Amino acid sequence: MTLISPGKRNTQEDQRGISTMALSVWNYCVPLAIIIAACLVNTARCQAVQAENVTVLEGGTAQISCRLQNYDGSIVVIQNPRRQTLFFNGTRALKDDRFQMVLFTQRLVRITLTNVSVSDEGGYFCQLYTDATHHQVATLSVSVPPETPTVEVKQEAVEGGEAELTCVSPRSKPATTLRWMHNGREIPGVVSQQDNGKTFSVSSTIRIPVERKDNGAALNCEAIHPALSGQKRVRHYRLDVYFAPTVRIVSPTGILREGDSLSLTCSITGNPLPRDILWSKINDTLPERAEISGPTLQISRLSQSHNGTYLCQAQNNFGRAADHYTLLVYDPGAVVETHSAVPYAVIGGVLALLVFTVICVLIVTIWCSVRQKGSYLTHEASGLDEHGEVQEAFLNGNDASQGKKEYLL
Repeated sequence: MTLISPGKRNTQEDQRGISTMALSVWNYCVPLAIIIAACLVNTARCQAVQAENVTVLEGGTAQISCRLQNYDGSIVVIQNPRRQTLFFNGTRALKDDRFQMVLFTQRLVRITLTNVSVSDEGGYFCQLYTDATHHQVATLSVSVPPETPTVEVKQEAVEGGEAELTCVSPRSKPATTLRWMHNGREIPGVVSQQDNGKTFSVSSTIRIPVERKDNGAALNCEAIHPALSGQKRVRHYRLDVYFAPTVRIVSPTGILREGDSLSLTCSITGNPLPRDILWSKINDTLPERAEISGPTLQISRLSQSHNGTYLCQAQNNFGRAADHYTLLVYDPGAVVETHSAVPYAVIGGVLALLVFTVICVLIVTIWCSVRQKGSYLTHEASGLDEHGEVQEAFLNGNDASQGKKEYLL
């Protein structure tokens, strides 16, 4: 008998276990590898059904198609994203009349879905039951175009302040693009977007300074979306600027005489336009014959007692304004007397000018006369001197006649 030590016995047992495990792995993995390789080489034969993805507008009709390869009459099942069976070999399985089987052949199976909504989105399964089950997924995508956006006034536009406007597109998929426009130019806005599950709401807010002249200015909010095929959804908005009123009295031209009629119209601007117009007479009451009709004040058969200053006032929530008109009724007699006095005034002025001219001439004449007399006296004194010299020459025995002649010359 041969004795085997315990150490050698354990080694032999370990070798025997490893050999058994290797044989088991070989028997399992080799067939699996052969099967996988066969499918990879013959992909066309393993893929027995094909599906097509679909995109449709909300409310439209979607066509879901399953293309079959090597169909041998096996069972074909179509399921919705919730894995509910819609059709079993062409027979309706789900009571939803929006789904209709429109085509079932050996190459193509097609169903339609009407009045599509975003809740219908997802993968629709085309399954073919042969020796092995084959399936493909047709993904249905629903596009939601935006409605015409709305404009919300966040802050009232008051003259000298700012207007805050928000353009809102409450629902679209994918998210719409909003753009503010004025006179062909874009006004940058602050855009916010909110995810509502399968749709999006978008808003764009602008703040612009405003003046009185901006009242009624045209602004446009445009919604741009891929589902609109290049078109735009536009909301037109007129800027409403509030400002205090202005008042101007429209009065007749020319002279008003006793017995005439007076008509004054109070022209008012403002936003909002003042509803109430107040006519009054400063430091007095309106005449008994005064009639007020809207913005117009009328007084018939004018007289001197109607003279005075008339006031028109108006106000709104943003201020008040007033204008006045001074009435002066002329007496026809006083007017004629005034016109007849005008020629006498002209004549008096002419006479005064003539008197002034005569006085100036007299003064000049006297001044010239006094100057000429002074010159004559000077020459006379010079002659006396010459006479003395002649007399002196005669006493000295000179020829008096010659000297006289000389001096006479």
